[in-house]
Amino acid sequence: MNESDSNRTPQLPTTGAEPPQQTTLLPPAPEPPEDVRAPWGWADLVIFFFFGLGSAIVSSQVAVLAVLILMGVTPASYGKQPTALAAHATLAQALWSLVMMLYLFAMIRVRFDRPFWRAVGWRALRLEGASPFSGYLLCLFGGGALAIIIQLASAFVTTDRKLPIQDLFQTRESVLFVAATAILVAPLVEETVFRGFLYPVLARSWGVAAGVIFTGMLFGLVHSMQLSGGYGQIGLLMVVGIVLTYVRARTGTVAASFLLHLGYNTLLFAVFYFATDGFRNLPKIS
Repeated sequence: MNESDSNRTPQLPTTGAEPPQQTTLLPPAPEPPEDVRAPWGWADLVIFFFFGLGSAIVSSQVAVLAVLILMGVTPASYGKQPTALAAHATLAQALWSLVMMLYLFAMIRVRFDRPFWRAVGWRALRLEGASPFSGYLLCLFGGGALAIIIQLASAFVTTDRKLPIQDLFQTRESVLFVAATAILVAPLVEETVFRGFLYPVLARSWGVAAGVIFTGMLFGLVHSMQLSGGYGQIGLLMVVGIVLTYVRARTGTVAASFLLHLGYNTLLFAVFYFATDGFRNLPKIS
């Protein structure tokens, strides 16, 4: 063996394997609850918003034309007749609700190929320890209890300003129009839109707690035009919206928040009905 061989550094055998690397295993991100795994996302919400804005304007104009023709109201006296204003508000709400529901139905059935009602959160109501019928009654009466609490709280947030919605409570006919909309239309459409379509995207993106809060706040803000100047009343409606969304998140179904909403609106108008002798002795609005 020569001198060069003796001074050569021994080489380790090559195995072809890479040296082990230390890795930190992070826990997988928690899966969102099943009831918020909707196929639509933020882009769909933006499109829905602008479509809703445009359809609301068109529905309002169509309702004005229908009231002018069907009720024989002249354009000059239109804004001075509470019954005509209430008829317009009711018809515009009904038209807008129909258009928006048809839009959602077409989007979910055609674009996403999903069953409509289940996709927007309408599932069977199952409350632990209660039969289905008992669960329905519990939600209905819970809505009535919520209405009582909010009405008691509203005594502390009175305002001296006249609210726009008060114009619709000046005649018996106008109140009947408003009551019909509030009981027969609003709970179904608003719960489908807010708790069925909007809430899943917010909850999936920001978490259930934030989704509940922001959906409820948006619910109150949407009604701000009717309550313009009544900031306390708007705040209370945000609380109502948060409670409705919490119930939907807790039970996993829009059916629960719908029944709560239905009970809430029904009790409000039932109390007002008996307090005003069947909407005949309405309070004077200055």
